[in-house]
Amino acid sequence: MDLRPKQELTNAEVEKGLRMVIGDGIAAEAMTTLTGGAFLIAMALLLGATNFQIGLLAALPTITNLFLLISIWLVRRYKNRRAIAVIGSLLARIPLIIVGIMALTTASKTSIDVLILFLFFYYFFGSLVGPSWNSWMKDLVPEKILGKYFAKRTVIMQALNVILSILLALLIDYIKKYHPSYQLSAYAVMFIVAGSLGVAGAFILARAPEPALFFVKADFFSLLKKPLKNRNFLRLLIFNSVWVFAINLATPFFTVFLLKGLNYPMSYIITLGIISQLCSIFTVTKWGVFADKYSNKTIIGLTAPLYIICIIAWCFVGIYTHLYANIILLVCIYIFTGISTAGVNLSLTNIGLKLALKEESIIYLAAKNLITAFFSGVAPLVGGYLVDYFTKRHLNIIVQYDGPSANKVFRLVQLHQWNFLFLIGALVAMVALQLLVQVKERGEVEKDQVKRIMRTSFRNSLRDYFLIGFLLTWHDHLWAAIRRKWKYDDDDS
Repeated sequence: MDLRPKQELTNAEVEKGLRMVIGDGIAAEAMTTLTGGAFLIAMALLLGATNFQIGLLAALPTITNLFLLISIWLVRRYKNRRAIAVIGSLLARIPLIIVGIMALTTASKTSIDVLILFLFFYYFFGSLVGPSWNSWMKDLVPEKILGKYFAKRTVIMQALNVILSILLALLIDYIKKYHPSYQLSAYAVMFIVAGSLGVAGAFILARAPEPALFFVKADFFSLLKKPLKNRNFLRLLIFNSVWVFAINLATPFFTVFLLKGLNYPMSYIITLGIISQLCSIFTVTKWGVFADKYSNKTIIGLTAPLYIICIIAWCFVGIYTHLYANIILLVCIYIFTGISTAGVNLSLTNIGLKLALKEESIIYLAAKNLITAFFSGVAPLVGGYLVDYFTKRHLNIIVQYDGPSANKVFRLVQLHQWNFLFLIGALVAMVALQLLVQVKERGEVEKDQVKRIMRTSFRNSLRDYFLIGFLLTWHDHLWAAIRRKWKYDDDDS
């Protein structure tokens, strides 16, 4: 297969490329679903992973991004982003197959260290793909549809994630209940299937064309300093670094908390994740449209505070004695997490693409990924240490009522090892949000104005009306239903 770039791409070639990128995204999402998130953590716990090792697993994807410089060197040396992305993808996805085969054939000898070792190579080669893929996409996807296109791609990938996750969760719970000795074998098969799908996705990606890359002639290390000399881009780097540190400090331990702290079955956890994914699917297209029309910064300013509230809400999970009370709270958390992260993640990706200079995009995007990778990688390790530190520390805030006929105790806050971590993560995220104000983006519109426009748009959209508008106007619907009931009763009498 010819992987060489072309000087100019026709509209037909661009359209074909966009379809192939979505095809690879589908394969990559299936691969990630099978080997990531709650399933990876559950497998690690089955192998006896400690809190620090859980943090290390969460940190691996970002720690290995420190090798981005190798990718930049390869792109400048060979000027072929497609070849680097395709070959890197193949090398990254083969270790998943090896892990699965080892766990399937030598289950008793497979350890958490073996898993971490092969996942290191998986993420290492994946990190070589990142800069070349990002730069390639910046030149392939027309800027005027950047938000809309990646929103569409995200919706398709998340829809697959939802369907696949619930099926796998039900399967894992069934095996755990009726055939517990086969749990590790089930995860091994999932790794083999994931690696195979990933390899297929790499061949699909190879069919997407690449426009020729034009480099500014300059010393390699001098180019690396350029993004840091661009004040606006530097402000974006500072905000992004603090934000990812805050988020990665807490989020890897949400699933650990549910599995170990509350002992919830996998189907519960995956269902909650699906609720979040559905809310993300239903809103990400809207976020993409508004980001293209107004600005990514504005969308972050609207959605990031909501996500911080969701992290704070985790501090109240587990303080209720009734299961249904905790489930209701978790459902609310996951609903608004899906809505908010859809906007934050999409806009963070797009604003980086938008602020990067076209001629030096790979340098700018690599600098962004390299710096944020350091903070993303350190955060889960710090989080694992903090979880262990707060193991024997508790903070309880209660309201107690004593009376002649009743004694009641109401728990307001009950902080323990995980909840302390969640609160710290939320506080750091608040600091990060203050840094966003410094970033300037072309086409930026005031947040309050966008809020007004969005309200009107959501009212005119049936789907978003049910998801967001109904949440805001449920009391009006309730009173309308009551009035109708009264009217019908009067008519019957």
